[in-house]
Amino acid sequence: MRVGLLTEGGYPYASGESSVWCDRLVRGLVQHEFHVYALAGAAPWGVRAVHLPPQVRQVRTAPSLTLGDGGRALPRRARRRFVDHFAQVASAICIPGPDGAGAFADGLYGLAEVASEHGPLGADLRSEHAVRILESACRAPGAHRALHGATVLDHLAVADALERRLRPLSLDWYGDGALGSVDLCHAVSGGAAAVPGLLAKRFCGVPLLVTEYGVQLRAHYLHQVDHAARPARSGRGGAPSAARAGSRQSSTRGAYAGGQPTVRRAPLSTPVRAVLAAYQRRLATEVYTQATIITPGNNHARRWQEKCGADRAKLRTVHPGLAADPFAAVGEAEHGGDPYTLVWVGRIDPGKDLIALLHAFAEVRKGEPLARLRLFAPPADGPAAAAYLAHCKALAAQLFPDEAADAHTVGDNPVSFEELGGPEAPEPADAYAAGGVVVLSSVVEGFPHTLVEAMLCGRATVSTDTGAVVEVIGGTGLVVPPRNPRALADACLDLIRDPARATRLGAAARARALELFTADQNIAAFRSLYLEVISRAPVDRDAVDAAGEPRPFGHPAEAWVPVEWRGPEAAVRTESTAGNCGPGPFAPVTAKEART
Repeated sequence: MRVGLLTEGGYPYASGESSVWCDRLVRGLVQHEFHVYALAGAAPWGVRAVHLPPQVRQVRTAPSLTLGDGGRALPRRARRRFVDHFAQVASAICIPGPDGAGAFADGLYGLAEVASEHGPLGADLRSEHAVRILESACRAPGAHRALHGATVLDHLAVADALERRLRPLSLDWYGDGALGSVDLCHAVSGGAAAVPGLLAKRFCGVPLLVTEYGVQLRAHYLHQVDHAARPARSGRGGAPSAARAGSRQSSTRGAYAGGQPTVRRAPLSTPVRAVLAAYQRRLATEVYTQATIITPGNNHARRWQEKCGADRAKLRTVHPGLAADPFAAVGEAEHGGDPYTLVWVGRIDPGKDLIALLHAFAEVRKGEPLARLRLFAPPADGPAAAAYLAHCKALAAQLFPDEAADAHTVGDNPVSFEELGGPEAPEPADAYAAGGVVVLSSVVEGFPHTLVEAMLCGRATVSTDTGAVVEVIGGTGLVVPPRNPRALADACLDLIRDPARATRLGAAARARALELFTADQNIAAFRSLYLEVISRAPVDRDAVDAAGEPRPFGHPAEAWVPVEWRGPEAAVRTESTAGNCGPGPFAPVTAKEART
């Protein structure tokens, strides 16, 4: 089977968890042929961060959310078509209501047709015509109330943002020589990466499978709220939570995928944020409508998708799998770690709420003076993360002055900030081995990978009830409300004072993780889903191409016959086209015999 893998800001140019997941998928499904179509953002796509396996036959890359050549202005007749279709899109995103979904889809595909005939639409999407259309849509009866006060600068900002988001419409990826020749499009996010899949289905009939480990609309809302609450500053490209759920996304702050420096942008105004949120919602609705199967990474993401119009019959929850082998030694060890040591693992980010964790640990120390807290994190990424880390260290020094056993020894702080990958914890498993209880204190969380790692290490966990935490933990750990240091402290004390209970919970957690959250489970699920998608797809191509080569899944029954294949003109020997049958000395047969 030929699979068109659609990525955004990640594989194969960025080394994040999204790239790791994509690489594990293509390496696990060796019987299929992958063609990667990457919206690279501002990533340096001349250098690949991932060594590609042989089943990845080609990689095609295009800039997505970055500035670039917008092309020439359209001819007069084409411009009229452009104006009509862009007006449909603008009206659909500015005026809420169920009737706008159809207009948005018609306008989106109409713009794609214009782009295929006349080239990129960038110049016209940034033109005065586009700005006037947006202004009229914002002032039309029934428009969102947040758009009534939009200024000319707001309309210019919206036109700029929409041009970048609609850039995939102008790519040369559509047709028989590219996405039109694959058997299945697999988009690894529901945002811009899914747009090529929509066009491939619309114009070439290629079925679409969409995987979202972090719902793009939810990530967009969180980003816009966070962006509005903070002053303009440089930051890191992509929301880390989105990267942990399946994809590393480029942000509207002009970020580079992979953590490169960004340009400084002013905070977006309320009308601009409202329009972009409405666009993302309309796009999500169209993606969910056109997708043959949608695979959320957890039930939390699944509920978001249902609220955005996804049909329950299309949803298949597939948890992101982790490689279990790196954690096997710690998980199977007889010693369960120091029962008085609490371990926290993650990135430095306000969403992890380390402030509440430090205050909770102050209460733990009052009840158990021997308790220690070890925090493991990768190096701070960007000035904001460094400032937050410095604030946490200052709070820890204030709450826990260095303590010494007597007047002749050096003081020691019960809270330590250690680098993940450093001498104390070269691998993540070493960090979890340092203690008997693992703590998660987040207020915002998608799929909690660190909890799954702790479970694979056989550690009892204390977590806040955010995202998919309860779904992952099941009954194998303690869960408390977020932003509640007292509840967090009481749960930690319960496990510190009862090591036998912590051991039982850790063993149950490891068994649950091995059953539900391994990479093998994830790959097996997608192996079945690929076949399910293809079984629903109509056959609209010949089983044999012009050269006599068999087309995998063009005609499923004959495509799997392990015999010599006779095309329209000549017989050609089958050569393991989908990994199902290797080459061999099969006797020649006629086309009639092959059908029987």
